[in-house]
This record gives sequence, C-alpha cells and structure tokens, in this order.
Amino acid sequence: MPEPADVVRRFYDELWNEWRLDLVDELLATDLRFRGSRGAVLEGRDAFRAYAEATRRGFPDWHNEVDELLVEGDRVAARLTWSGTSTGPFEGREATGARVRYVGAAFFRVASGAIATAWVVGDTEAFRRSLDM
Repeated sequence: MPEPADVVRRFYDELWNEWRLDLVDELLATDLRFRGSRGAVLEGRDAFRAYAEATRRGFPDWHNEVDELLVEGDRVAARLTWSGTSTGPFEGREATGARVRYVGAAFFRVASGAIATAWVVGDTEAFRRSLDM
C-alpha cells in the first residue's frame, strides 16, 4: 500500500501537472468527495475528471507546485502555489491570455491507497485579479 504522502504527490505531480487523467481510477477513491478552491463541490471520479478536463481546456499549462507537505496518519496537508495561462474558456469566461498565480492549501484523507476526501482552499481573489489583468 502506498504511503499517503506519495499518493498526494502523485496526484499533483502526475495526474495534474502531466495531465495523466488515466491515474484517476488509481489515485482517487470511487466515492471521492472533493471541494475545490474556486467552490467546486464534487463526488466521484467522473465528476473529478470533468473538473480536471475543464481546467485543462482553460489552462493547458496549469501547474501545481507543492511547497510543503505534512502527514499525520492517513491525513495529508499541502501548501501549494498554482499557476497557469488563460488560453481557453473557463468557468463561463473567454480566454484572457493572462498568467495567473495564487497560493493555498489542500487537506486530504487517504484510505486504502487512494484519496477519499480533498478540501482545497486558495487565494481566489488573487486568482481573479490575475485573470482580469
């Protein structure tokens, strides 16, 4: 069974940063509960896939930098910096060409080697300001 920190690192490094959506079934629990920093509340792998695909359409170069990782049993906390360039439609807005960058944190519970819950919070005001520039 993989360590919780390794699962979360792969979630960001491979699934998100490399757009390896084929890893959804391996890294995420069937009954995943996910709350994204911009307000998305999702349940299940298919909902997460759609969320990731929408992000990819809007920001094909989206990057998740794990600045710090803390682990306590099956719980993992990550301090993150997110960045990308708005080159496609996203959340009802047309591409702006703006480069966005914002910080936040994510809190995970890993069960049986897969992410069961994820709660992500970020400086969404900085995200929106960057997008409008």
